[in-house]
Amino acid sequence: MTSPPSDEKPVITSVITSEFSQEERRLLLRLAHRAISAALGVQKLDLTPPTPHLAQPQGAFSTLHLHGKLRGCIGYVLPKHSLFQTVAEAAQAAAFEDPRFVPVTADEAPLLAIEISVLSPLQSIQPEEVIVGLHGLVVSKGSRRGLLLPQVPVEWGWDRETFLSQTCLKAGLSTDCWMHDAEIKAFTAEVFSDEDFPGSDSTACSIGP
Repeated sequence: MTSPPSDEKPVITSVITSEFSQEERRLLLRLAHRAISAALGVQKLDLTPPTPHLAQPQGAFSTLHLHGKLRGCIGYVLPKHSLFQTVAEAAQAAAFEDPRFVPVTADEAPLLAIEISVLSPLQSIQPEEVIVGLHGLVVSKGSRRGLLLPQVPVEWGWDRETFLSQTCLKAGLSTDCWMHDAEIKAFTAEVFSDEDFPGSDSTACSIGP
């Protein structure tokens, strides 16, 4: 990330570089699957981070798909635990606690396709600085808060204003709240999924606390 001039607020405008190796990505995807299986009583789960890098606190979301359709998505914006533990907890929450869906069943679990989004720290941003495809957004006002991941506007073909409006809507606010007194923060995300590793054994939200 480039350093902004001292008289300007920092914003996220740089291209995302890969922070995680292919092996780390495989480990996290495998962990997400095992976390869901462990919650179903299929296997035990060890949440000891295998590397110092994965032991660092970081926010993350786990998104589940079944037969190409969304099956759950929950994550944690603010880092409270190691990334390794956060991914496991997000996967379990997406599978069993997303209020939009009934809990994942033991029959469904092996068929799930998982996508993990590892989040950067939140930073304040102006609406005109939002870059579709780079930034995820958190819009908040009072007790209401809505989040959309960076991949969402790309998948739906939204422009910047639609992205901002839809994030307001996600917060339960008016679609033009971003023009007024709502707080807007941005983040970037390193996103990877089972589809990146065809043939691997590591068989897209609500916001967690």
